[in-house]
Amino acid sequence: MKFKVEGMTCGHCERAVRKVLADAGGRAEVDLDAGTVDVEGVAEADARRAIESEGYRVVARVDAAG
Repeated sequence: MKFKVEGMTCGHCERAVRKVLADAGGRAEVDLDAGTVDVEGVAEADARRAIESEGYRVVARVDAAG
């Protein structure tokens, strides 16, 4: 699943999001330019909580078409 996330601006942000999702048992691909996080292996609610626990705001789930 892919989320639109606000507040990610740098490599530190990318690493923080990837780490918190890995700690939750998942895997994430972060696209800073697009402001998206593509998550695998974690339930949607858990992924949202994990991302927001790092101080970022999940604003929407983005469907496969974009």
